[in-house]
Amino acid sequence: MKNVKTILITGAGSGFAEAAAIGMAKAGHNIIATAQISPQVAALRNKVANLGLDNIRVEKLDLHDPYDVAFAQSLDIDILWNNAGMGETGPVSEIPLDLVRRNFETNVFKPLELTQGFIAKWIKNKKQAKIVFTSSMGGLFTPGGFGTYVSTKHALESIAEAIAQEVTPFGIKVQTINPGAYLTGFNETMADTAFRWLDDSKNFTKRDALRATFDELLASPHGHLDPQEMIDRMIAIVPADTGKFRNVCPQFVEDMLKEAQTAAWTAEI
Repeated sequence: MKNVKTILITGAGSGFAEAAAIGMAKAGHNIIATAQISPQVAALRNKVANLGLDNIRVEKLDLHDPYDVAFAQSLDIDILWNNAGMGETGPVSEIPLDLVRRNFETNVFKPLELTQGFIAKWIKNKKQAKIVFTSSMGGLFTPGGFGTYVSTKHALESIAEAIAQEVTPFGIKVQTINPGAYLTGFNETMADTAFRWLDDSKNFTKRDALRATFDELLASPHGHLDPQEMIDRMIAIVPADTGKFRNVCPQFVEDMLKEAQTAAWTAEI
């Protein structure tokens, strides 16, 4: 295979990134698939062995562990795919601030720390490379109840745009991938997080009302998209030398986001 890439993926222990890691390895690329916890590492190593893929290396990478991060930054790679993330839900006007800080730490600050290390090394070594951030359709609009999570993705969008301008002179490229509401289980489990702390005796947002809002959003057919479509796009986008900076999938979500952003200019209070 021509133009084989070595690709480091964070958060590859499940979901989109696990499947895309396997798909890119089958396409001939060398993959370093990382997972946050040891049981995920062991499970993925077993899966890779059963598939007979000797070009996937599975390592532990908890972005909150400085030793894991330092080890990852010592590796020689062509592409860094920042995919790891988590989500907190619930009313932003009431959510405990420690949960907001934790969400930003995991989704914004820690990926930025990892990325800065690679950028410094690439520039020092005059290496052309690429950074990919998994953002979200939520990085471009805000559905009620999901404000904390999507605000981290809004921040990631801005960071990716800034980095792209800063590193282009050094031959480093930047992209975002913005999945729609695919049925991976992430959105469904994220919707449960608010009910860890929401208390009808203390909060003006009531549990039943928020649950009804989430159920309506998640029940939409547009909230149950087949993830294979996004996985196939990721397999094509991540290793590519050229492509769009922002990659929203599917097309109807891109159209909806553009309409929502246009409508924001005429919205009234």
